[in-house]
Amino acid sequence: MKPEFIGYLEALDLTIANINSLDTESVNLAEGLDRIAACDLLAKVDSPSVDASLKDGYAVRSEQIEHATETSPVVLNLMGTSAAGIPFEGRMDDRCAVRILTGGKIPEGADAVVSEEYTEVSGGQVKVKIHAHQGRNIFRKGKDVTKDESVVKKGTRLSPGIIGLLAAAGHSDIPVYKRPFVTLIATGDEVVMPGKPLPEGKLYASNLATLNAWCRRYGMTVHMEQAADQRGQITSRIEYALKTSDALITSGGAWTGDRDLVVSILNDLGWTQYFHRIRIGPGKAAGFGTCKGKPVFVLPGGPPSNLLAFLAIALPGLLKLGGRTGSVLPEISVILGKTITVRDRNWTQFIFGALESGSLEGTYPLFAPLELDSRLRSMALAQAVISIPEGVETLEKGTVVSAWNLL
Repeated sequence: MKPEFIGYLEALDLTIANINSLDTESVNLAEGLDRIAACDLLAKVDSPSVDASLKDGYAVRSEQIEHATETSPVVLNLMGTSAAGIPFEGRMDDRCAVRILTGGKIPEGADAVVSEEYTEVSGGQVKVKIHAHQGRNIFRKGKDVTKDESVVKKGTRLSPGIIGLLAAAGHSDIPVYKRPFVTLIATGDEVVMPGKPLPEGKLYASNLATLNAWCRRYGMTVHMEQAADQRGQITSRIEYALKTSDALITSGGAWTGDRDLVVSILNDLGWTQYFHRIRIGPGKAAGFGTCKGKPVFVLPGGPPSNLLAFLAIALPGLLKLGGRTGSVLPEISVILGKTITVRDRNWTQFIFGALESGSLEGTYPLFAPLELDSRLRSMALAQAVISIPEGVETLEKGTVVSAWNLL
């Protein structure tokens, strides 16, 4: 009895539900870029740690310059200077001002800063020619981050901006999830690893090169293997991968032909299969399960099917393994440049496309389906992927839809 096809969303849910994230480790903040936070992180300090000036100018009491104008300035006595890291000590006296530089601590007794372009200094006094209301040009203590507030949620990718925020919040070492180590195995007598001579009738393992690039884009470590269509060779490759890797992806041998041995071998090894066959096009032969505690993704060998099955199922699973939450590929809104009709409304159809400047509506980029004879060239030129979900047969030209951004 052949396994039943399941829907795309059901397959995705089964994948995510049956993968646990890896253990955690601590890394220095300088090494934290693109790592995944393993817990919620709270600010350890206020930033800034004091009320600070946003401008070079003069710290004043706002009520004392309330009526200051260009023609009738208010004259204040200068008491000293406050610079970033070198504050003015003591309290500012009545009818006085303190010279203050950007980032300097607001002196006690001052409640505003007048920008220096509205002042004139002479003989130990400053003429103020404009009113500055209370709080003017002052950046309050804790305005960037407040001590004990949440600055990063568990599962967040640490972008350059977040690294800076964590530094301001007092963090130097960050708990993160370990990065997955993934083994990719291409099966097939016709497949040759890049760099080796290419005999007539064979082809290079372009699928592995593509999947390797995608995994590395997300910070994973990758090992690539090739196995001929021989049961013993495939079995030994899989067994070694399960011992040494955090996850396994096979490429090819996923269907029901005489040389499609992968699922049969996994059955012999005692894997738990959650599905094998999805109502998606391309990529219907994709499967997922666990074996010896490791997630295993079985991907078809045809290049479009291989890539779409990876993006739709394997990549979300691998990112869950690495602790990431939320959406996987970034999504953008696009407008269809032509009407698209699918062959079977009971399947989810994925379509590669290019993005063109301008659009029919002038708001979103135009999505142009790629219909080249070359599968690999279509994949190489693809900038986005749209999906037509089950139950939808036609999307009209000019429809705005969500697309995965592949750039």
